[in-house]
Amino acid sequence: MKADASSLDKTVVPGRPRDPRIDAAILRATAELLVEIGYPNLTLAAVAERAGTTKTALYRRWSSKAELVHEAAFPTAPTALTTPAGDISADVRAMLSATRDVFTSPVVRAALPGLIADMSADAALNARVMSRFTELFAAVRDRLTEAVHCREVHADVDPERLIELIGGATMMRLLLRPDDVLDESWVDQTAAILVHGVAL
Repeated sequence: MKADASSLDKTVVPGRPRDPRIDAAILRATAELLVEIGYPNLTLAAVAERAGTTKTALYRRWSSKAELVHEAAFPTAPTALTTPAGDISADVRAMLSATRDVFTSPVVRAALPGLIADMSADAALNARVMSRFTELFAAVRDRLTEAVHCREVHADVDPERLIELIGGATMMRLLLRPDDVLDESWVDQTAAILVHGVAL
């Protein structure tokens, strides 16, 4: 189904603000094609045709296929920290649950293997993509600082390591057992290990 953005962006004056309708059409087309044909077969030409716009319009907004796919798969970087501070166990569980929900979506499942490969091969691309998570790291850092103040966690816990453990555990589970459901029991058990560790 072609997105309703035809003839919206055939001629754009330099410096003119981006049309959010075109952005939305491109991201929607990218998500649809990822699920239909997969990351390796996705081309900017196919996205432009599905969105009813031009490749030039895409390149004005995203410098590469990987950056476009990343924004389509992860339109926002949710913090999953919407509850009041004061319960680090609940925070960790909320982050795991949110990560599970994002990574198990059809679009992310289709995008992730190819996206990781492209980011691993291009340090500059990796840096640009990771910069989208600045607010997430800041939110986790603030919550951990509060937890240290309340003596809930060790003072040397690095928020980036915590995020890596949460994301890594979720991705590894999907890779090892792609057909199994990541249910609430998995979230509870993984959260317990992250919060309490495994040693007696």
